[in-house]
Amino acid sequence: MPELPEVETVRRGLIPVLENRKITEYIQNRPDLRFPIPADMRRALQGATVTALRRRGKYLILDVDSGFHVCWHLGMSGQMRIDRAEEKHDHIILKTEEGRSVSFNDPRRFGYVLTAKAGELDNMPHFQKMGPEPLDDAHFHGGYLFERFADRKAPLKSALLDQHIVAGLGNIYVCEALYHAGLHPATAAGKLDEMQCRVLVDAVRRVISRAIEAGGSTLGDARYVQPSGELGYFQLEMAAYGREGEKCGLNGCNGTIERIVQAGRSSFYCPLHQLPL
Repeated sequence: MPELPEVETVRRGLIPVLENRKITEYIQNRPDLRFPIPADMRRALQGATVTALRRRGKYLILDVDSGFHVCWHLGMSGQMRIDRAEEKHDHIILKTEEGRSVSFNDPRRFGYVLTAKAGELDNMPHFQKMGPEPLDDAHFHGGYLFERFADRKAPLKSALLDQHIVAGLGNIYVCEALYHAGLHPATAAGKLDEMQCRVLVDAVRRVISRAIEAGGSTLGDARYVQPSGELGYFQLEMAAYGREGEKCGLNGCNGTIERIVQAGRSSFYCPLHQLPL
């Protein structure tokens, strides 16, 4: 599933095509995706101008001058494609007055769209209790994480995947952040002291920032590509995720990357420098 870096890369790729552009044609090829497509989608987008393209967590948000926010979740296989001929599984197509097009293609239909009236986005259940963005220095910092982790028995991996604690993190980047912070994924979150929380926050920021610079991660199934059709390249820099049986790349560490399963998801870590607390 696309995580924060992938959705942010999609957002940046769509800005030149959609932001401050008028949508002259809205094409909808089916009534539902993961959930029914909102009945007011056409009213929200047809003839409207996109005033801003934002991201919150793993959601892409279009602010439009028709008085709506349109929120997109890419799901497992959803892609935003620019100026492509219509293909199978193109479920929604937006055309602009400049003759450009953006197609939402989703073979598995795990993606979905939501609408909210202007000013009501933060009151939607999907956003109401969402945690801070990991690159928001003012709200996501060591002191905040220490406070949220206090007395929690849940493993670090699960705590970081909790969107109420921090928004947008998924399995790949949590594995990478824990590796760089030297923390075992099964350690109870409440065992971290404030200094360890600061180290973890710094690792999260560095991993997320670098992944955005690399255009996200395109794994072997190639489900994620940038709107231009380019692949992401962060997978070439992954230190832990997907590297079971490989030597740890940390200087001076002779460990071998291992894999465990937590809540049905694979966690990759080095048993030598990521010791349980």
